Amino acid sequence: MTTPATALRPPSPFRLDGRVALLTGAVRGLGLCMAQALAQAGATVWLNGRDADATQAAAQAITRDLPEDSPRAQALPFDIADAAARARALAHIAATHGRLDILVNNVGQRDRRPLDAFVGDDILRLLDTNLVAPLLLARDAARLMPDGQGRIINITSIAGPISRAGDAAYTVSKGGLDAATRALAAELGPRGLTVNAVAPGYFATEANAAMSADPGVADWLLRRTSLGRWGQPAEIAGAVVFLASPAASYITGQTLAVDGGYLAHF
Repeated sequence: MTTPATALRPPSPFRLDGRVALLTGAVRGLGLCMAQALAQAGATVWLNGRDADATQAAAQAITRDLPEDSPRAQALPFDIADAAARARALAHIAATHGRLDILVNNVGQRDRRPLDAFVGDDILRLLDTNLVAPLLLARDAARLMPDGQGRIINITSIAGPISRAGDAAYTVSKGGLDAATRALAAELGPRGLTVNAVAPGYFATEANAAMSADPGVADWLLRRTSLGRWGQPAEIAGAVVFLASPAASYITGQTLAVDGGYLAHF
């Protein structure tokens, strides 16, 4: 007698029960919303930020909103651009859980300036934070990931595939992270690990407060995006949970734009 296909499926392919996740830049904005969603889907989530107090407060806020028997959100403050700090953080996760299942590389530095306005090592610092550190963190995190189960998700930007004047350094860094996503997918695919990216469009976060309050920008987005509005921070969460979940087990090397149709809209 043939076993029905439904009997072979997990209770929900979008659940993350028992998974261990590390999310960088998780203290506020899009990062905090992603961390909340991963925790609500059942994962134990380690929140990263540079400010220890703010990171701890974010972890406590997420935990308060979870059922009592749920895994806790945990604070793990460190600077991802610090190689020694990255190593200590991963060692702590390994000592606590013996593995890491999900890495979300969300930390990013924003610096809108013409290329000639950058001085000294400003460009190198931006590239180190937005590209080099996430690449190295992904490499080292993959060593803790079980074969066939690990998920790496890089948060890039719609500034990866498109560009504009006055934003060259940021565009280069995010375009590089898109390329790193494809390269890591090829490198880690033989182990059954998937590597994908999420490219946010215009979101009404704290960092964009001045822009989102500007009627001129709102009018421009009305004409420029298919949905005609700013994205709300919580709207990023579903894409990240999906790519981290068993539902996305045969997707790798892809960048999913969550942009209200910005890239598709002429």
